[in-house]
Amino acid sequence: MSQMMGIRLRRAIGAGLLLACAALAGCATAPAEHFYTLAGAAAPARSDVNYYVEVLAVNLPPQVSRNQLVVTGAGGRIELLEQERWAGPLAAEVGQALSLGVTGELGAIDVYRTPYPETLPVYRISTNVQRFESVLGQYALIDAVWSVRQLSTSKVLTCRSVVKEGVDAGYDSLVAGHRRALRRVAAQMARAIRGFGGSGGDGRGC
Repeated sequence: MSQMMGIRLRRAIGAGLLLACAALAGCATAPAEHFYTLAGAAAPARSDVNYYVEVLAVNLPPQVSRNQLVVTGAGGRIELLEQERWAGPLAAEVGQALSLGVTGELGAIDVYRTPYPETLPVYRISTNVQRFESVLGQYALIDAVWSVRQLSTSKVLTCRSVVKEGVDAGYDSLVAGHRRALRRVAAQMARAIRGFGGSGGDGRGC
């Protein structure tokens, strides 16, 4: 009888240990990751395309060119958020957002890395983002130097855009602020391209 009780006791202890391990494993589960994108909805396709654009790959500061969101805290402290991540490489996210913004404004087609007929003018856009600042509950800032080149001529326009958008608390609001800032930069690029076809045709003005 005592042997049987010992077996039952060992089984009960083993079951208790298994439950404790399962509880500990549950507590140790990593927090869920959240993914964000800067690209909004694409504009409806248009048939009256008058020119092409070529939005080249975007350059970003190495401090923010990461999969994780990077936010600026008090005293310039940088925080890398492991659980808050971009859906793709940040440079690609910024480039896609600018491409969608410019083509949506102009009704044009982005032919970057795509063969195209030589029947329409092509405007190449190069972008160097010098600052991509994210301050939770305060603002999202884009500081970019960019140029538009008309490929069939030697005409080039170089501009700088510094756009700051106020944001509410939370990561969703911060990302939305960056989306708005990039739409404003894209609108400035589109306005510059329209300037090439204006009365002066020299692409002056940002």
